[in-house]
Amino acid sequence: MGDIFPRGRVSVAGASTFGVGEMPGHSTIEMAGKAVQLALADAAIGLSEVDGLFIALPDDLFAGLSLAQYLGLHPRFTDNNRAGGASFMSHLVTACMMLDAGYLDCAVIAYGANQRSSGGKLSTPARPDRWDAPYNPMYPLSFYALAAARHMHQYGTTREELASVAVAAREWANTNPEAFAKGPLTIEDVVNSRLISSPIRARDCCLVTDGAAAMVLTRTDRAKDGPKPLVPILGAAAATWYNSVTQADDITITAAAESGARAMAMAGLTPGQIDTVQLYDAFTINTILFLEDLGFCAKGDGGKFVASGAISPGGSLPVNTNGGGLSCCHPGMYGMFAMVEAVRQMRGQAANQIAGAKTALAHGNGGTLSAQATVIFGNAETV
Repeated sequence: MGDIFPRGRVSVAGASTFGVGEMPGHSTIEMAGKAVQLALADAAIGLSEVDGLFIALPDDLFAGLSLAQYLGLHPRFTDNNRAGGASFMSHLVTACMMLDAGYLDCAVIAYGANQRSSGGKLSTPARPDRWDAPYNPMYPLSFYALAAARHMHQYGTTREELASVAVAAREWANTNPEAFAKGPLTIEDVVNSRLISSPIRARDCCLVTDGAAAMVLTRTDRAKDGPKPLVPILGAAAATWYNSVTQADDITITAAAESGARAMAMAGLTPGQIDTVQLYDAFTINTILFLEDLGFCAKGDGGKFVASGAISPGGSLPVNTNGGGLSCCHPGMYGMFAMVEAVRQMRGQAANQIAGAKTALAHGNGGTLSAQATVIFGNAETV
């Protein structure tokens, strides 16, 4: 598998965010389109050079067609694969293979949503499957609560350990100008916040914000002559195990165990060689599960690991250095923003820049822990 993926032969030429937090008066396609324009300007590449479009929007099943029309493009290929927050990492896998094969020359991956300004509630067209619906679960929250409850029962994970994930995210957000949620947040604040679906409480949940993001991918031989520092893609893999987490053999283990191992094998790296990690933290349990499944700590030790301060500023493993979905932004799906933060870290341009970072992992999650996708980025020294 490592020989198939074009390690280092495709790079990120441009990256952008737009409207993070609140951006009233903009539709989802307008926000995504603006992010594309900003990413192309970042790459110094003209709109007419784009021949591949990859996008998933919360309110448009034909988003690839809509974005092409909105931008006035006639792309060779569009991809509207919808795997929740893992969609965009999966888009990157396809784009890398097509660019390396010469089918595409310039691919754009984009997302935009106005969930805060259009109502202020998480909106998703997805629903529980017919086997789960009779139990009337809160979708998707109750499914993550189920995983959290099992992890607590099986490994002794505590509410305070879950809360430490939210507190670490807020500490990173407090020094990121782009982050939406700032200010003090304590373990007690999280533990005493409103119970929503046991054991998940309000402060265990991601934000509901507006926001858009985009990335421009080209072959590395072109990107190295661009205006921004080179960010080669070293490995990328996706894995889907089910739709509903109720179909999992063990709900404390996710397909990140597969996608992460494959991506690292492609990159020729181990978890100990990853300098910063950007995870899809829709709920605090996500961070714990993914750190375990990606190999940064042993299964069952995630709660103790995060509570030790390891993922906080100054800790041994910088995680969600922009504040993540818990404190930076979460406009319906967060995957693009995890990748953009990883790119910024590799460029040396992040708000909370990790000194000397040469590798960054970005991980996306879709559905109810259903689809997982992992991307590993490097800098010029890694290729």
